[in-house]
Amino acid sequence: MSQVTRTIQSVINLTWPMILISVVIIVSLRITYLIKNQQHLVLYKELLMLSFIIYILCLFQIVTFQDDVTWSSNNFIPFKEIFRYNLGSKLFLKNVLGNVMLFIPFGFFTSHYLKLKKPYSAILLSIIASISIESVQMVIGRVFDVDDIILNLCGGIFGYYIYNFLRNIVSQLPGFMKSEIFLNIVSVIILLGIISLI
Repeated sequence: MSQVTRTIQSVINLTWPMILISVVIIVSLRITYLIKNQQHLVLYKELLMLSFIIYILCLFQIVTFQDDVTWSSNNFIPFKEIFRYNLGSKLFLKNVLGNVMLFIPFGFFTSHYLKLKKPYSAILLSIIASISIESVQMVIGRVFDVDDIILNLCGGIFGYYIYNFLRNIVSQLPGFMKSEIFLNIVSVIILLGIISLI
């Protein structure tokens, strides 16, 4: 678990300047838009959209980051790299589980915003996004790895199923727990919890 914590901390260290600047710009633009158009602020919806934007920005930062690592050659053979790592090793956690976890939010957010009832669109969108990432990485001096596409796809599918699982739970909740006020309070509590962990 400490390896996961260190990985999360390194991602935060890498992305916090971009997140801070982006959040200030996005929030100020959004508030101005809502005031100018006299629209009602629904806090939990705004926080969810902001989370999706931050996720996309962090995803970009992580997959295009250039460090001092000497990259190996491109891999076009499925499962070659996945089975190279010992189960539970640091490299397994970083390269296998990391690539799965990287796309869980993608599957979740795309399913939420597109209201996906079947996994096919989530699968297609995950493949398109992952192939785009791997192709760009090859051009900027990193490598193309078909295993990353497979792992990202798994993450996108998990995100889709997490979204649908939570959607089914929410549909069974009593009415007051679906109200805007309740959802706003829950979203603020979650936000404060995340900030305290950082």
